[in-house]
Amino acid sequence: MSRSKSWTFPKWGEYTSERDPVSVRLCDYDGCANPGDFPAPKNPDSKEKWYFCQPHVAEFNKNWNYFEGLSKEEAYKRAQEEMRKSRGYKGSSSYMGGEQTYGKEERRNDALEILDLDEDATDKDIKSAYRRLVKLYHPDTNMGDAESAIKFQQVKTAYEVLITK
Repeated sequence: MSRSKSWTFPKWGEYTSERDPVSVRLCDYDGCANPGDFPAPKNPDSKEKWYFCQPHVAEFNKNWNYFEGLSKEEAYKRAQEEMRKSRGYKGSSSYMGGEQTYGKEERRNDALEILDLDEDATDKDIKSAYRRLVKLYHPDTNMGDAESAIKFQQVKTAYEVLITK
């Protein structure tokens, strides 16, 4: 005599039907026994994921720092690359831009730093630094150099920030 896989009381299904066991992934948070339905990255450069329950993924996201362990230059380079990759989302209807927390003054300071200028730089100084750096990093003069291409984009963006006061 064989017993069905769902033989306990109360019997919810038909007496002749059998159900296979369902596997449930548990939360990766130490000591948590809830289902881990929400993926979270182990680190920015890896495809591996943690799987947490709702409260633990919220805690993880609150403490997550995408740029942790990177120098300021590396973080800026990674941010530029991410912006380049995600440009298509801005044109889609599902993209919803929220409040910008990065203020005008911070953008100006970063732009001055990229162009290697002081706070009291004039428009003439800005144009001069822009021309010098564009000649240095232009993709036509640095064929196949990805780092120069990124630096070129940074210089262009910095110039646009500074001339649109």
